[in-house]
Amino acid sequence: MKKLLLLIVAALALAGCSSTGSSGKPVIVVTTNILGDITSNIVGDQADVLVLMPPNSDPHSFEISASEAARVESADLLIANGLGLEEGVAKTIDAARSEGIEVIEAGPAADPIQYASGQSSGAEDPHIWTDPERMRAVVSLIRDAVNSNVEGVNVDDAAAEYDSRLVESDARMSEQFGAIAPEQRKLVTNHHVFGYLADRYDFEVIGAVIPSGTTLASPSASDLSDLASTVRGAGVRTIFVDSSQPDRLAQVMASEAGVQVEVVKLFTESLGDENSEAPTYLKMMEFNSTAIAAGLS
Repeated sequence: MKKLLLLIVAALALAGCSSTGSSGKPVIVVTTNILGDITSNIVGDQADVLVLMPPNSDPHSFEISASEAARVESADLLIANGLGLEEGVAKTIDAARSEGIEVIEAGPAADPIQYASGQSSGAEDPHIWTDPERMRAVVSLIRDAVNSNVEGVNVDDAAAEYDSRLVESDARMSEQFGAIAPEQRKLVTNHHVFGYLADRYDFEVIGAVIPSGTTLASPSASDLSDLASTVRGAGVRTIFVDSSQPDRLAQVMASEAGVQVEVVKLFTESLGDENSEAPTYLKMMEFNSTAIAAGLS
């Protein structure tokens, strides 16, 4: 009887790890919620999209449960950001690849740039989504990967429609940022996250509270002091921090700068929940661009 019960439990566990859910559709696993939203828009109801990263999370540090890891290893397709972003699930991604699952990474497809300064200087920047124009290449990558690896699914039309929405988003952001005087286009953030936005829309990244491309790093007292001097010298009046991260260090640095500096929260690395200002990628970009334009004008 004991052996029979063990067999039943094992069978139930395997059933829970199947690549098809209760809908019987193929499963596409996506690491980040930003890429998950884009993939869901492209795929629609043709497949189940399992997004590993919850809303309001830090992509550098989020981790997944054992049951989610099992589903990853039985998926039809795995979509990741890459370029070292998903530090907490890197082993899961590698395991899926070793199991023969097709893994695509969005970062390398978006013409990646390198960090210009800070602890990550010289490394490739994974924060590609801050430039909607670059994300058009990611949409094409997802389209081709889904069409090639997920049986019975074709997303050509949906991908083309989403691509047009990215073009519209880029145009709106260009118009908003165009109202900011060139001498005021100076960005200070909680860590180095806006390199692609700066490259696309002619901003200057003055510095970051955490002088790194990952939130897992920590600033020293001298780092904060140096940034305070830079902020004071450049006449910066607004610092942008991620909504999912504590702003204590930014407040400390702003105080040390000895000038009145406003700390403004943005959705920089994660979507918010459905009741937030950024439940989708396109709404996130709209919210952020509006807040940046208001903060720097």
